[in-house]
Amino acid sequence: MTADQILAEIREANLSYLMLAQSLIRTDRDQALYRLGIAEDTARLIDQLTPAQVMKIASCNTLLCRFRMDDDIVWGLLTNHGRHASNETVNRLHASILLAGRHQEAA
Repeated sequence: MTADQILAEIREANLSYLMLAQSLIRTDRDQALYRLGIAEDTARLIDQLTPAQVMKIASCNTLLCRFRMDDDIVWGLLTNHGRHASNETVNRLHASILLAGRHQEAA
């Protein structure tokens, strides 16, 4: 993959992310804050972006979204699909609880 292709993919991901974020925020703000892992101030800014602003922001060469799961515990809970498959639902629930707690800390 060339540098130009990578930049095009980043821009496309940014546009998709911003459009999804606006849709979630406008549909169910509380759920959006949790699912996107953003604060109320950020949600307010994203909600108020015009289509032209969305396009301008999306065209930057920096990826706007990031992984929120930055520790081994959450990754382990989400990726253990091969081991103990019967506990997969419990593990995903546990990961969601951990992420929700982090969302509350950030807010």
